[in-house]
Amino acid sequence: MPSIQEVYGALKAVKLPQIDKDVVSAGAVRKLVVSGGAVSFDLAVSLPEAAPEGWLDARKNEAEAAVKALDGVSSVHIDASVSVRAAPEKRAVMPDVKHVIAVASGKGGVGKSTTAANLALALARAGARVGLLDADIYGPSMPTMFGASGRPEPVSDKLVKPLDAHGIKLMSIGFLVDPDTPMVWRGPMVHGALNQFLEQVVWGELDYVIVDMPPGTGDAQLTLTQKAPLSGAVIVTTPQQVSLVDARKGLKMFEQVKVPVLGIIENMSVFICDGCDKEHEIFLRGGGARTAKELGVPFLGEVPLQAGLAASGDEGEPIVVRAPDSPAGKAFASLAKSVMQALPAASNGPTGSDLNLSWQS
Repeated sequence: MPSIQEVYGALKAVKLPQIDKDVVSAGAVRKLVVSGGAVSFDLAVSLPEAAPEGWLDARKNEAEAAVKALDGVSSVHIDASVSVRAAPEKRAVMPDVKHVIAVASGKGGVGKSTTAANLALALARAGARVGLLDADIYGPSMPTMFGASGRPEPVSDKLVKPLDAHGIKLMSIGFLVDPDTPMVWRGPMVHGALNQFLEQVVWGELDYVIVDMPPGTGDAQLTLTQKAPLSGAVIVTTPQQVSLVDARKGLKMFEQVKVPVLGIIENMSVFICDGCDKEHEIFLRGGGARTAKELGVPFLGEVPLQAGLAASGDEGEPIVVRAPDSPAGKAFASLAKSVMQALPAASNGPTGSDLNLSWQS
């Protein structure tokens, strides 16, 4: 059967001259699923003005023909729609940020923070302007992972600037409290801190802010999903069943609060032997892809477990910075492209083809 990447490649032949893009770079291809020889997806096109009669049917026919031309495709199902893009309104929260993307997991220990950090860095390496919000109040890890320290620079009595680290803007509760001080806070205090992160940090003009969500589906997650202007969410899991059960819960949470799920990432999919490049499936590889198929959301890709991956974060140089050409480094570059392509078409941020992908306490 064809791969998802091959289907995306074929669909790039379908052009949208009104916005000088193809349907993939415009973010119009959503919920792409390849099962055996059957391919299905939504074609949700957003245009600056109304399309002429018959225009959408023509684009749908072009897309169907392009995919059917691929080897191994037996059927193509497309749900097509077209809308007129409204002029974007200035948001009260993060008004100059084009996309806010939550990176979440149903449980801890699956590498969510490592994924969030390296995804942000991969987007920055592709040429985007990126910020990273460490929203894990009880266990902030980004100061360590980025080798960053110091306090945010005040702009006024209530506003601060995020720190700069490895080419991205970074904010964390870890910059505001002593690293050895336990965060013994009740829910209202956490809620207040998260509101300050969202409302009192001057992020400036950015293409993406990645939000490293706290693990689980509690009050903090609800605050962020309701308050932050999320373009979508990415769910991180490991292949084994115990992680996949919790990943489903995280995905359902976002569905309940009407936040689009951009897809699932399978972390620690295989272990790559140091020096031999052999892949060992120690955690039953493929669970993330199966779960994505069952739940009808995109599978964004896999990240292998390799020697030096954890150490690079512990030493303040995530793998995308320290070893971008390593298997994990390349995997995060591919994931960045998948995330950009999964973003809603009506939003204003760069897509995969637009970029070069080779406070107070």
